[in-house]
Amino acid sequence: MKTLSADNLTALLVEWREGDEAALESLMPLVYDQLRSIAHRYVQRERAGHTLQTSALVNEAYLRLAGQNVVWENRAHFFAVTAKVMRHILIDHARRRRYTKHGGEARQVPMEEASAMSLERAAELIALEEALDELAELDSRKSRVVELRYFGGLSLEETAEVLQVSLMTVRRDWRAAKAWLYRRLKAEAE
Repeated sequence: MKTLSADNLTALLVEWREGDEAALESLMPLVYDQLRSIAHRYVQRERAGHTLQTSALVNEAYLRLAGQNVVWENRAHFFAVTAKVMRHILIDHARRRRYTKHGGEARQVPMEEASAMSLERAAELIALEEALDELAELDSRKSRVVELRYFGGLSLEETAEVLQVSLMTVRRDWRAAKAWLYRRLKAEAE
């Protein structure tokens, strides 16, 4: 089995982008553990008994990524896009949950999915999404830093690489964005 190196991964991403389906099949075993780690961070933030399992989130992200035509730049870009896809899967799930709980159009779902997310947690996730969208309008780079760090689990160094800025810039943006989001979410809660 191949080991995961930045060059190895980037070469497979380029081959995949150029239409080589075998590259995608070779890529997934190499990145699966890291994708599970990113998904686990998402799922870990949910309440106990949350049934949207880590592997289900990875599989859904894989299906969405496989259907996209992304111009992959490198390993960090791949994981940043994957983190964003996972974030959107959870947001979509939260919105469906909230919509249904407030008298939305009833639909049949499997029992294990029915209690997947508490209404309170869904509201928190949606509030965070709305706050991030607002932050993106004010300062898109700070919003991207939060997305990459919080949702993507990228290190400060990896975030700097993806955004092509200095490590110190990422540190400042990370601190400022966390403070801004804290104030914004606290004001909304009151």
